[in-house]
Amino acid sequence: MKDFAKKLLAIFSIFSLTIFSSGCLGDDEVENPKMSLRVGTRLDSPPLEFYAENGKDYLGFEIDLIRAIAKKMNARVEIEDINFDALIPALQSNMIDLAISGMTITDERSQIVVFSDPYYESGLTVLVKANDGSINSFNDLRGKRIATRFGSTGYAAARQIAGVDIIEFGEANEAVEELQNGEADAVIGDRPVNDYLVKNNADLGLRSLPGTLSAEYYGIAVAKDNEELLQKINESLQYIRDSGEYDKIYLKWFGEN
Repeated sequence: MKDFAKKLLAIFSIFSLTIFSSGCLGDDEVENPKMSLRVGTRLDSPPLEFYAENGKDYLGFEIDLIRAIAKKMNARVEIEDINFDALIPALQSNMIDLAISGMTITDERSQIVVFSDPYYESGLTVLVKANDGSINSFNDLRGKRIATRFGSTGYAAARQIAGVDIIEFGEANEAVEELQNGEADAVIGDRPVNDYLVKNNADLGLRSLPGTLSAEYYGIAVAKDNEELLQKINESLQYIRDSGEYDKIYLKWFGEN
C-alpha cells in the first residue's frame, strides 16, 4: 500500500472513532420493520460515506441520512457497496432499491432514473498541490493532466476543458493519490469530499482552487418504475427536515448549519 493510502486510512480511522463516540442512527433502532431497503452506495468518500475502522460498519452524512429516512418509513437498511459507475445499472436491474452516493441530479441521469428532492447543495472543486504555482485558477487547467472518477460530473467537467489529459479512476481517493504521486496536475471532484481531504491532510500539501466549477445538488436515485418508493422517500425527507433531524445530521458531519 502506498504512503498516501496508508495516511488516508489512518485519518479515516481517527475520524470514525470520533463519530462513534457521538453516536449515530443504526438499523437496530427500527423496531419490527415493515420492509427492507437495499441501498447502493460507494463507501470511499468521507464525510459522505466510508468504512469505519473495523472495515465492516458504515459511517457518513449520507449513511445517517438514509437511515433517518428509513426509520421514518419503518424500514430496515441493507447497505451494498457498489462502484459508483455501476449504481444506476444496479437500479435498472433491480439489484438495489435506491442509490445515495453523492450523486448529482443531472438531465442525463434523469432520463434513466428518477431523483428525490435535493438534500445537499454541492459543486465541483479542483485540488492541486499547494506548492504548484502554475495552477491558480480554472483557466490554468488547460493542457494539464486531470484525475477524476469515471462516470462522475467531475469527469464530464474535465472533458470540457481544452487540451487536458484525463486520467480516470473508479475510486475518488485513487484520483487524489495520483495527484500526490505527481502523476496528475489536478483533481476535479465533489466539494465536500475535497474539503474534507484538504482539512484532514494538511501535511500532504494540498489546496483547493477558489470557487466552484458548478453548482450541483445531490438526490437519491430510484428506478423509474418505482414512483411509490420515491414518494415515500420525499415525504420522509421532508419530515426529518421539519423535525430538525436533518440539521443535527448535517451539523454532526460538516460542523456548521
